[in-house]
Amino acid sequence: MAHGVSTEPAQVSEWTDAGLRAHGDWLAAEEPLEIRVNGRSLAVTMRTPGNDEELAVGFLLTEGIIECREQIAAIGPPDPAKGPACNMVNVELRDCVFDAERLQRSFFAASSCGICGKATIDAIRSRGLCALTSEVTLDPEVLCGLPNILRANQQVFGRTGGLHAAGLFTVSGDLLALREDIGRHNAVDKIAGWALRNDGIPLSNHVLMVSGRGGFEIVQKALAAGIPVVASVSAPSSLAVALARELNQTLIGFLRERRFVVYAGEQRLWPGAREKPLLVNLDSR
Repeated sequence: MAHGVSTEPAQVSEWTDAGLRAHGDWLAAEEPLEIRVNGRSLAVTMRTPGNDEELAVGFLLTEGIIECREQIAAIGPPDPAKGPACNMVNVELRDCVFDAERLQRSFFAASSCGICGKATIDAIRSRGLCALTSEVTLDPEVLCGLPNILRANQQVFGRTGGLHAAGLFTVSGDLLALREDIGRHNAVDKIAGWALRNDGIPLSNHVLMVSGRGGFEIVQKALAAGIPVVASVSAPSSLAVALARELNQTLIGFLRERRFVVYAGEQRLWPGAREKPLLVNLDSR
């Protein structure tokens, strides 16, 4: 497979009531990406090739290593002669103090679950993430339209059926950026990296819509990017809900057609609402 290609052809056999037939299909590509900082290996993540520089800087932002674009002095392959084919991205930082020994972990970020090892809210508190102060509000009607917009723009998913997507929207429902990846956390990092490189951080007036579940990693990465509203088509985890409630983020799950569940921060949809889980079915009006 050529590097940087997000899909790979495959010959498969398909069984239906009509019998067995062989045909060509497309698979979502999955390759390791090594992220280096100042020439030192920091992390390896399994990802779908494409937007690798966004993924690298988004990872550094959402993991609390950098805070702004100005801290990035340069970004590219460690060996320019090899180009991107080496599956590595090196980010040279300036004016950035961090504990390289502590951060240099030999971990493998599985594409299905995100980065392991920080499974408590206390670990997030130690990073200094603060409660969101954004007072942005969102019309439930706009929210109900996001899944269809996200799905219509998932080009690689349309070919493979095997990728997650993260879409960044305005509160009016306009899609600003969409990234796909075999890892849902990678898709969010790519969005964060895109925003950082375009001087868009913090994303205090935006909505993040993800195609999978709203897990802890998704919530903490969105918090690091300053995103006040996170919506997903599936369920959040208990830890994700606890973190969203503590840091004043609006967290929405089961957003499908004209139904969704608000797990935290419903005041952004209904100003003055009390902080409690709320089931909303707009068809019942």
